[in-house]
Amino acid sequence: MTLPLADPNRYARIGGALYLVIIIAGIVGPLVTREALVVAHDPVATSHNIASSPELWRLGIILDLVAQLCDVPVMVILFLLLSPVNQPVALVSLLFNVVQTSTLVANQLTLVVAQLFSPDQPALADVALRAYAFGEPIGLVFFGFTCILEGYLIRHSGYLPWILGLLMQVAGVAYVANTFLQLLAPDVASIVFLIPTVVAELSLALWLVVRGVDVAKYRQVSAAAYQTPG
Repeated sequence: MTLPLADPNRYARIGGALYLVIIIAGIVGPLVTREALVVAHDPVATSHNIASSPELWRLGIILDLVAQLCDVPVMVILFLLLSPVNQPVALVSLLFNVVQTSTLVANQLTLVVAQLFSPDQPALADVALRAYAFGEPIGLVFFGFTCILEGYLIRHSGYLPWILGLLMQVAGVAYVANTFLQLLAPDVASIVFLIPTVVAELSLALWLVVRGVDVAKYRQVSAAAYQTPG
């Protein structure tokens, strides 16, 4: 059993700041690296772009890894902050998050493999990139369930705004729906489906940094959750 945090807002602000790093690295990183090199439906041009700009390609991988490294303390901090609401649910949420991050880290190897092929092997590089395109949503479906469970805990916490919890649950459903659409009907899947995820996660991260938690209510909930029978 975890114990109540003596200074929950310190953890909240650290977690929120790291969450912002994850969001920025996850959005800006691919836009300025892979998106600049990958040419849709043209494996030959893509392969030549990767070969001519290896540093930019590797920078994209590094930014992804930075996000995934930050994800480890963030998931622990959120587990500690939300455990007083319902520790078993918080633990299941944490485990879903661990699977997600592990899957995304392993998926980075496909990007490394894509760079190992020479420009005259565009078909092989294209296979690696296609594998990456499927590996990412497979990882994010687990994060979808993390968001749904975290949203439940936030809504019932009393020390974080319930609207943040609702937004996180909507984001979780969006992640799950987008994954299955990409696997079952890729022509229907669209980045538009992920807009709720950006809104929800950015809102939560900014709230944790700027406002933190209602400490008095956090301590009240914690006292009820961790009291020992006399």
